[in-house]
Amino acid sequence: MGNRLSKIYTRTGDTGETGLGDGSRTAKTDPRVEAMGSVDELNSSIGILIEELLVTENPKLETIAAFLRYCQHRIFDLGGELSIPGYAIIKETHTEQIETELDTLNERLSPLENFILPGGSHLIASVHMARAICRRAERAVVGIPQDQNVNENALQYLNRLSDYLFVVARTCARVSGVAEVLWEKD
Repeated sequence: MGNRLSKIYTRTGDTGETGLGDGSRTAKTDPRVEAMGSVDELNSSIGILIEELLVTENPKLETIAAFLRYCQHRIFDLGGELSIPGYAIIKETHTEQIETELDTLNERLSPLENFILPGGSHLIASVHMARAICRRAERAVVGIPQDQNVNENALQYLNRLSDYLFVVARTCARVSGVAEVLWEKD
């Protein structure tokens, strides 16, 4: 791939419009652009999470970081997919990979008996933050009008990724020896 961005600013977005990958222009308030932004934010939060997992120097958490790095590339692909109406990159096999990783982690966890609050450590709270952003990205993708042909595999991918992140948060607590913060009824 050659040099694609020779100039960072173009001034073409100064009037509230942006370009899509197919060359068309749309309002920055368009649901597709909102979804692209949410997916970008998700990718950024996953990047922070990966770095937090790596500094633990815990091999089990580093393995999770490696899988999340793979997911980061797929999330970037998803952003590209959203920028070109009708284009599809995310496949069912990508969701299946998450399911495999999720099942592996989940079988080492005790059954869930209560709601869990985001907390216990900065790392665990960061995983929950990424999970919440993932859910928002999923809602934003669902918000793209149905006549714009959104890849249903993309929705499944985001849904499963948020499930995976929930299990990662629980795994971080288990591996780190940190008690999960359980919701208490008033």
